[in-house]
Amino acid sequence: MRTVQKIAATAAAVVLVGAAGGGVAQAASPTGAAVAAGQGAPSSCRPANHLTKITEGPATSGHHHYRVTLVAAPGYEPCRLAGSPTGVRFSHHGSPVGVTAGRYGPQNAVVTFGPGHPVHFDIQVPNSPAGAPADEAAFTLRTPDGVIPGESTAYGRLTVDIGTAIGPVQPGA
Repeated sequence: MRTVQKIAATAAAVVLVGAAGGGVAQAASPTGAAVAAGQGAPSSCRPANHLTKITEGPATSGHHHYRVTLVAAPGYEPCRLAGSPTGVRFSHHGSPVGVTAGRYGPQNAVVTFGPGHPVHFDIQVPNSPAGAPADEAAFTLRTPDGVIPGESTAYGRLTVDIGTAIGPVQPGA
Protein backbone atom coordinates (compact mmCIF):
# COMPACT_ATOMS: atom_id res chain seq x y z
CA MET A 1 0.00 0.00 0.00
CA ARG A 2 2.81 2.41 0.89
CA THR A 3 4.55 1.65 -2.40
CA VAL A 4 1.42 2.60 -4.35
CA GLN A 5 1.14 5.90 -2.41
CA LYS A 6 4.81 6.72 -3.08
CA ILE A 7 4.39 5.98 -6.81
CA ALA A 8 1.25 8.16 -6.97
CA ALA A 9 3.01 11.02 -5.15
CA THR A 10 6.06 10.76 -7.43
CA ALA A 11 3.85 10.72 -10.55
CA ALA A 12 1.97 13.82 -9.33
CA ALA A 13 5.25 15.64 -8.71
CA VAL A 14 6.52 14.75 -12.21
CA VAL A 15 3.31 16.08 -13.77
CA LEU A 16 3.58 19.36 -11.82
CA VAL A 17 7.24 19.85 -12.73
CA GLY A 18 6.47 19.10 -16.39
CA ALA A 19 3.62 21.63 -16.37
CA ALA A 20 5.84 24.30 -14.83
CA GLY A 21 8.61 23.58 -17.33
CA GLY A 22 6.13 23.88 -20.21
CA GLY A 23 5.10 27.32 -18.92
CA VAL A 24 8.71 28.48 -18.93
CA ALA A 25 9.20 27.28 -22.50
CA GLN A 26 6.10 29.15 -23.62
CA ALA A 27 7.26 32.42 -22.03
CA ALA A 28 10.44 32.32 -24.14
CA SER A 29 8.48 32.58 -27.40
CA PRO A 30 7.08 35.96 -28.48
CA THR A 31 3.52 34.66 -28.53
CA GLY A 32 3.58 31.87 -25.93
CA ALA A 33 2.67 33.00 -22.40
CA ALA A 34 1.22 36.37 -23.41
CA VAL A 35 -1.19 34.80 -25.90
CA ALA A 36 -2.09 32.01 -23.46
CA ALA A 37 -2.93 34.68 -20.88
CA GLY A 38 -5.08 36.54 -23.44
CA GLN A 39 -2.72 39.54 -23.63
CA GLY A 40 -1.69 39.20 -27.29
CA ALA A 41 1.84 39.15 -28.66
CA PRO A 42 4.32 42.02 -28.20
CA SER A 43 4.02 44.97 -30.60
CA SER A 44 5.82 45.03 -33.95
CA CYS A 45 6.57 48.71 -33.31
CA ARG A 46 9.01 48.05 -30.47
CA PRO A 47 12.57 48.45 -31.81
CA ALA A 48 13.64 44.91 -30.91
CA ASN A 49 10.72 43.44 -32.85
CA HIS A 50 11.40 44.72 -36.36
CA LEU A 51 14.16 44.81 -38.95
CA THR A 52 15.25 47.96 -40.81
CA LYS A 53 17.45 48.91 -43.73
CA ILE A 54 18.37 51.99 -45.77
CA THR A 55 18.48 51.84 -49.56
CA GLU A 56 19.01 54.51 -52.18
CA GLY A 57 15.83 55.74 -53.84
CA PRO A 58 15.28 57.52 -57.15
CA ALA A 59 16.54 61.10 -57.22
CA THR A 60 14.22 64.00 -57.91
CA SER A 61 14.98 67.49 -59.12
CA GLY A 62 17.26 68.99 -56.48
CA HIS A 63 17.21 66.04 -54.03
CA HIS A 64 18.66 62.62 -53.29
CA HIS A 65 16.26 60.17 -51.67
CA TYR A 66 16.88 57.21 -49.39
CA ARG A 67 14.22 54.72 -48.30
CA VAL A 68 14.16 53.33 -44.78
CA THR A 69 12.17 50.09 -44.80
CA LEU A 70 10.81 48.43 -41.66
CA VAL A 71 9.76 44.77 -41.67
CA ALA A 72 8.11 43.17 -38.64
CA ALA A 73 9.43 39.88 -37.38
CA PRO A 74 6.93 36.98 -37.44
CA GLY A 75 4.92 36.35 -34.29
CA TYR A 76 4.38 39.97 -33.26
CA GLU A 77 1.17 42.03 -33.15
CA PRO A 78 0.46 44.72 -35.76
CA CYS A 79 0.53 48.31 -34.55
CA ARG A 80 -0.34 51.75 -35.87
CA LEU A 81 2.22 54.39 -36.89
CA ALA A 82 1.72 57.98 -37.98
CA GLY A 83 3.82 60.83 -39.34
CA SER A 84 7.58 61.11 -39.65
CA PRO A 85 9.91 59.50 -37.11
CA THR A 86 11.38 61.94 -34.58
CA GLY A 87 14.81 62.45 -33.06
CA VAL A 88 16.55 61.26 -36.22
CA ARG A 89 20.32 61.07 -35.77
CA PHE A 90 22.87 60.04 -38.37
CA SER A 91 26.30 58.53 -37.83
CA HIS A 92 29.19 57.26 -39.91
CA HIS A 93 31.29 54.34 -38.63
CA GLY A 94 29.89 55.02 -35.15
CA SER A 95 30.71 58.75 -35.09
CA PRO A 96 27.84 61.27 -35.04
CA VAL A 97 27.20 63.30 -38.17
CA GLY A 98 26.13 66.83 -37.20
CA VAL A 99 23.00 67.04 -39.35
CA THR A 100 19.58 67.72 -37.84
CA ALA A 101 16.70 66.45 -39.94
CA GLY A 102 13.37 68.21 -40.33
CA ARG A 103 10.06 66.72 -41.48
CA TYR A 104 7.99 67.02 -44.61
CA GLY A 105 4.62 65.78 -45.80
CA PRO A 106 1.35 65.11 -44.02
CA GLN A 107 1.91 64.02 -40.43
CA ASN A 108 -1.55 62.68 -39.58
CA ALA A 109 -1.95 59.67 -41.92
CA VAL A 110 -2.10 56.41 -39.95
CA VAL A 111 -0.61 53.16 -41.31
CA THR A 112 -0.71 49.60 -39.99
CA PHE A 113 2.64 47.93 -39.45
CA GLY A 114 3.16 44.27 -38.63
CA PRO A 115 4.07 40.88 -40.07
CA GLY A 116 3.17 40.93 -43.77
CA HIS A 117 2.64 44.71 -43.65
CA PRO A 118 6.04 46.42 -44.11
CA VAL A 119 6.29 50.21 -44.04
CA HIS A 120 8.87 52.77 -45.16
CA PHE A 121 9.77 56.42 -44.90
CA ASP A 122 11.86 58.71 -47.05
CA ILE A 123 15.02 60.62 -46.20
CA GLN A 124 15.18 63.59 -48.59
CA VAL A 125 18.57 65.28 -48.94
CA PRO A 126 19.22 68.44 -50.99
CA ASN A 127 21.76 68.01 -53.80
CA SER A 128 24.95 69.52 -52.47
CA PRO A 129 28.64 68.93 -52.98
CA ALA A 130 29.16 69.40 -49.22
CA GLY A 131 27.13 66.40 -48.00
CA ALA A 132 28.44 64.19 -45.21
CA PRO A 133 28.60 60.39 -45.56
CA ALA A 134 26.56 58.31 -43.10
CA ASP A 135 25.85 54.61 -42.68
CA GLU A 136 23.35 54.63 -39.81
CA ALA A 137 20.13 56.42 -38.92
CA ALA A 138 18.64 56.16 -35.41
CA PHE A 139 15.05 57.33 -34.89
CA THR A 140 11.94 57.12 -32.73
CA LEU A 141 8.71 55.93 -34.33
CA ARG A 142 5.47 57.85 -33.77
CA THR A 143 1.95 56.57 -33.22
CA PRO A 144 -1.31 58.52 -33.58
CA ASP A 145 -1.13 59.07 -29.80
CA GLY A 146 2.58 59.67 -29.11
CA VAL A 147 5.88 57.87 -29.62
CA ILE A 148 7.08 54.28 -29.34
CA PRO A 149 9.48 53.82 -26.41
CA GLY A 150 13.02 53.09 -27.54
CA GLU A 151 15.06 53.91 -30.60
CA SER A 152 15.14 52.00 -33.89
CA THR A 153 18.32 51.91 -35.98
CA ALA A 154 18.68 51.37 -39.73
CA TYR A 155 21.89 50.76 -41.64
CA GLY A 156 22.86 51.54 -45.20
CA ARG A 157 25.00 54.02 -47.15
CA LEU A 158 23.67 57.55 -47.55
CA THR A 159 24.77 61.17 -47.68
CA VAL A 160 23.13 63.84 -45.50
CA ASP A 161 23.38 67.62 -45.40
CA ILE A 162 21.73 70.74 -44.03
CA GLY A 163 18.11 70.68 -45.18
CA THR A 164 17.69 66.91 -44.83
CA ALA A 165 14.02 66.09 -44.18
CA ILE A 166 12.19 62.94 -43.13
CA GLY A 167 8.93 61.97 -44.82
CA PRO A 168 5.99 60.30 -43.09
CA VAL A 169 5.73 56.54 -42.66
CA GLN A 170 3.88 54.93 -45.59
CA PRO A 171 2.63 51.41 -46.29
CA GLY A 172 4.75 49.03 -48.36
CA ALA A 173 8.41 48.17 -48.66
